[in-house]
Amino acid sequence: MDIVTAHPVVKSFLAGSFSGTFSTILFQPLDLVKTRLQNPNPATLNGRPGIGMVSIFANVVQQERITGLWKGMAPSLTRCIPGVGLYFCSLDWLKTHFFSETKPSSLQLIGLGIFARCMSGIALIPITVVKTRYESGVYGYNSVSSALREIYRTEGVRGMTCGLIPTLFRDAPFSGLYFMFYTQSKQLIPNDVANSPYAAPLHFTCGVTAGVLASIVTQPADVLKTKMQLYPTKFNGIWSVAVYVHSKYGFQGYFKGMVPRMLRRTLMAAMAWTIYEQITKNIGLK
Repeated sequence: MDIVTAHPVVKSFLAGSFSGTFSTILFQPLDLVKTRLQNPNPATLNGRPGIGMVSIFANVVQQERITGLWKGMAPSLTRCIPGVGLYFCSLDWLKTHFFSETKPSSLQLIGLGIFARCMSGIALIPITVVKTRYESGVYGYNSVSSALREIYRTEGVRGMTCGLIPTLFRDAPFSGLYFMFYTQSKQLIPNDVANSPYAAPLHFTCGVTAGVLASIVTQPADVLKTKMQLYPTKFNGIWSVAVYVHSKYGFQGYFKGMVPRMLRRTLMAAMAWTIYEQITKNIGLK
C-alpha cells in the first residue's frame, strides 16, 4: 500500500504509530524509574533505600545493567504502536468530521483529546497492566502473551482491567489538556514561520509547554493507577487506594514519581507531535 495515496485515517494511524514508537523507545527509562519510585518497596542501593530518581537509575544499572532501564519495552511498544496510532487517527477523524469548517473552542479541544484517548485507553488497558508490572520489578513475566494468560488465569477479567478508572482519569484529562494547550500555543506561531525550517523546534517547544501543564494536573491519578495495577487484591477501588496513599505518605504521596513522569510524558508527547506534524505534512495529510 502506498502511504501517500492511502485514506487519511490510515495515514494518521501510520504517522501516529511511527511517532509513538520512536518516542517510546527513547524515553522508556524514565517510565521505568517513575514506576519504581511509586512502588512502596523502593529498590536498595548499597543497603540504603533508593528514594530518589538518581538512586533508582543507579540501582537499576548496578543490578540489571544498562539494558535494565528498558525493561518493559515489549509491552510498552505493544501498547504504544497501536495506541498512539489509534489516538491520532481518532483525533484527525473527529476534527475532520465535526470541525471541517470551523475552529474548535478550548473546551471542544479538551473534549476531542479526552474522547480520542478514552478509545485507545479502554482498548489497551490489559497491555497497560502488563507494562506497569513489567517495569515494577515485582513480577517475573517472560513475555507479554504469557503475562496476559497468567493474569487472566489467576485474576480473571478484573485483573486484566484493574486500574482502568484511574488510568482514564490520568490519560483522558492529560490528552485533553495537552491537546488544548498545544493547539492554542501553536496558533500563536505566524504562518510564515510555521512553514519555515524553524517549524519543528517551535512545535517541540509548544509540546513541552503543554506537557508540563498537563502532567502536573494528572499526576495523582498516575500514582493511584500504579498502586492498583501492582497490588490488585489489596484495594477495593479507587477510594481505598487514595486513602492508603494519603495515610502512608501524606499529600506529597500523590506526586511520587512526578519528575521522571513529567520529563517522559512531556518530552515524549512533544516529540510524538513534532514527528507527527512533519510526517503528515510530507505525506500530504496537511
